[in-house]
Amino acid sequence: MSNTIEQLLSFGVVPVVVLKKAEDAKPLAEALMKGGLKCAEVTFRTDAAAESIKIMTEAFPEMLVGAGTVLSTAQVDEAVEAGAKFIVSPGFDAEVVDYCISKDIPVLPGVATPSEALQGVKRGLKILKFFPAEQAGGLPMIKAMAAPYVGTRFMPTGGINAKNLPEYLGSDKVAACGGSWMVKGELIESGDFGKIEELTAEAVKLVKEIRG
Repeated sequence: MSNTIEQLLSFGVVPVVVLKKAEDAKPLAEALMKGGLKCAEVTFRTDAAAESIKIMTEAFPEMLVGAGTVLSTAQVDEAVEAGAKFIVSPGFDAEVVDYCISKDIPVLPGVATPSEALQGVKRGLKILKFFPAEQAGGLPMIKAMAAPYVGTRFMPTGGINAKNLPEYLGSDKVAACGGSWMVKGELIESGDFGKIEELTAEAVKLVKEIRG
């Protein structure tokens, strides 16, 4: 489980994807791959999520594809069956988290308070999603929460973009950032996968500049 999470975090940025049509999954995955990001978090906000994950993992087996906005154990099963390698949730749902841990499924639950973070720490989770990052206090809040929980790092998501990425990734309390600026809905819906590849490549370059 930890190996999958570490592999995911090594990219620095995890594209958070909302796909309304499964037919867009393969060209999107190809654009991300060409841009240099071999990972994606496909959110369960649409009916096309599971099928999209299946298409992406079958077309690009080397790509690390996970499921986001997972709200129930049933969705965990659906996502894993489709090929998801990790699970991300917007909040801390003990039932979902414990279910994933019991089945050795990598999970990144969302937290926004010290009390929620503690629930993850008590379960041995070293990486927690911080959501919604900008609205919940940004990097100062992350640093404040990380202080009492030594060894815990965060993946902020929500309001992250190319402009504030250096601030977040420059902190040793931030393991990686989730973001959708390179996979905006309008770009996917208009079929502008060339632009997505371009923005992805820029994100990859930025991560290298920040992390060295």
